[in-house]
Amino acid sequence: MQRREFIAVLGGAAAGWPFVARAQQTDKIRRIGVLVNLPESDPQTQVRLDTFRQNLAQLGWLEGRNVRIDYSFSVNTVEQGEVEARKLIALRPDVLLAHGTPAVAALQKTTRSIPIVFVVVAEPVAMGFVDSLSHPGGNITGFSHLEPSLGAKWLELLKAAAPGLRHAATLFNPDTAPNANLFFRSAKASAAKLAVDLVESPVHDPAGLEDAIARVASEPGGSLVILPDVFTGQYRQMIMERAAYYRLPAIYPFPNYAVEGGLISYGAHVGDLYRGSATYVDRILRGDKPSDLPVQQPTKYELTINLKTAKALGLEIAPSLLALANEVIE
Repeated sequence: MQRREFIAVLGGAAAGWPFVARAQQTDKIRRIGVLVNLPESDPQTQVRLDTFRQNLAQLGWLEGRNVRIDYSFSVNTVEQGEVEARKLIALRPDVLLAHGTPAVAALQKTTRSIPIVFVVVAEPVAMGFVDSLSHPGGNITGFSHLEPSLGAKWLELLKAAAPGLRHAATLFNPDTAPNANLFFRSAKASAAKLAVDLVESPVHDPAGLEDAIARVASEPGGSLVILPDVFTGQYRQMIMERAAYYRLPAIYPFPNYAVEGGLISYGAHVGDLYRGSATYVDRILRGDKPSDLPVQQPTKYELTINLKTAKALGLEIAPSLLALANEVIE
């Protein structure tokens, strides 16, 4: 089954601008600083940044001609992010692109004047990044990817995929996912009606991750809800390998997780958010203010199911659930 197009991450008014205006060249080389939480070697990092660059080029911004892009990777904590943020800001960028909550928090602490466009941030209002979604109010705006109510949806989908589950643990690192409790509360609200005992499993390092997964596996009917988090994203392969080893059903927050071997995922397609972020960077470079650009949220989410993983876990996915999927890996 092919992925259905699902999200309108806006081109804003840019979509309607004449091509000549969009492609206009300038004598001045503009500068973009990019702060990314994932390692540079992560294949997803390159896929997302390629999407960003390609869409910038379509809007008339070509590296080496009228724009220069400086990068910093593997920002896993706010403290580390502040060090990298200062390096980027010293290069005097015209606009900054930030991937993930720690990156945005680090840039917010470092500058209140340079425009910042974020991607892959949940609850930017609750995090204090913007005043409101419609009127950001400061130097920050961007593209949110999840809302807390998805916590309940993840647990419901996991139960539908693995009806025998009785226990579930939410995996996250509180240092890099400070809003994880919002997703947990949402999932907890639906756990009783699903007859699932749900617990939080905060982890801080790979060893803690191994211990947490082994602990869940020690009880019959165990399962995992992987929360959106820089840490779980960086160690997603380890999580999927240990889930397979212990034969634990698990649900993940981004489509690429299921494509890479996870059982099931439900969330926004991050590539679409990067496409949208290019339009905002373009508009800021042409004079728009971040405070005038509303924060964009996904209108739809993508369900991906990996039948190979289901078979390895001894699960038979119900046809009714398969019918809802945007993509099925066979």
